[in-house]
Amino acid sequence: MLASGNILKMRAEYADPVKYFLPTGETELPMNNLIGKSISLKFTGQINCISCGKRTKTSFGQGFCYNCLQTAPEASETVMRPELSKAHLGISRDMDWAQEHDLIDHFVYLAVSGEMKVGVTRHHQVPTRWIDQGAGEAIILARTPNRHISGVIEVYLKKFFSDKTNWRSMLQDRDLQEYNLQEEKLNAYELLPAELQQYLHPDNQIWKMTYPVIAFPTKVSSVSFDKESMISGILNGIKGQYLIFTDGRVLNIRKHNGYFLEISAND
Repeated sequence: MLASGNILKMRAEYADPVKYFLPTGETELPMNNLIGKSISLKFTGQINCISCGKRTKTSFGQGFCYNCLQTAPEASETVMRPELSKAHLGISRDMDWAQEHDLIDHFVYLAVSGEMKVGVTRHHQVPTRWIDQGAGEAIILARTPNRHISGVIEVYLKKFFSDKTNWRSMLQDRDLQEYNLQEEKLNAYELLPAELQQYLHPDNQIWKMTYPVIAFPTKVSSVSFDKESMISGILNGIKGQYLIFTDGRVLNIRKHNGYFLEISAND
């Protein structure tokens, strides 16, 4: 057995290709080393909340017990909908937490992961946020002093751009069309009202991400520990937060935050 313990979403290091590490209990598994090998992941039936650590029968919101889903600042609705953040008004589930996570610089970005989308991330999450989404390339559009303003920009641009990642297209490595992100950034800027244009980020760097994948599947089928306790097969690659097996099955690691797994591998 390589490792056992409660897992968290894979940590990624920006490289060519991206390097992945799976936190498992007290250790981290270097996942790139397992590509091309037969691996087995066994779910023991134990789930622990990633916030309070208590055992829970059901995981909510990618790793929380029900109580923490309702009360923990990291499970707040502002995580998914930044425009709802009121930390700048002194309103938050936890203002100490908000000082470190909401009242800091945020980026609004355009990224291509199957198709182009608009999104928001904290400044220190570049390029991790894009890697977690399986983006092939990305550009920063705006820099704002707090989460709320970045969310307002995102909501405005959602009239013109998607804010969702098509995970099937992303895992099949199908970009629906080629994009010139610098031109798209200019177009997005011109769509914004004047009071939001002031947050334009001057850097036009295009970030490019490549992933450790032997071959992308033509069809994908999602598997989950909520339906089967053992998932095994030859690991064909990793993209986003997904493990890709040679038969087209894919496992969303982030969805299983807090699950206690036993992990083994064979050449």
